[in-house]
Amino acid sequence: MHGPAQTNKTQAVIGWRETVALPEWGIDNIIAKADTGARSSALDVMEIKELSGNRVRFQVALSRKNRVKERAIEVVAPISRRSRVRSAHGTTQDRLFVETLLRIGDTQRRIELGLVCRKRMICRMLIGRSSLAGTFLVDSTGKHVVTDRPLRRPKAASKTKKAL
Repeated sequence: MHGPAQTNKTQAVIGWRETVALPEWGIDNIIAKADTGARSSALDVMEIKELSGNRVRFQVALSRKNRVKERAIEVVAPISRRSRVRSAHGTTQDRLFVETLLRIGDTQRRIELGLVCRKRMICRMLIGRSSLAGTFLVDSTGKHVVTDRPLRRPKAASKTKKAL
């Protein structure tokens, strides 16, 4: 029988779902799922285009439901690697990976993200074991343990005015 796990006091305890930031890309609130069953991390992107010089251009949709260019951030980044990845649905896909800074609460670390379309997924970003290891511990019972859930944007005001 194994004893209690030894933890490093510098590791941040996070929930299985958190609001995270990708500050190098100007993204300050994206819902991410901490998934210890996934090896790599993934980000929901659109319009992936390889560029010369081993770089890639892609759009990060700021809304899961409204995936249009006007509500997206364009990013150009060096490709860190290419790899075959088995998706949650069991299919194998070739993916491009890029590196960026991830911030959850007060903790930051550089991670590698696979670029993929996750438009059917509730969480637009998946944080896998390789990005969690050594920095984050996941509390599987908690959501938004260190971050607030982002507020829903208010619907546009009705253009029809009611008579008083």
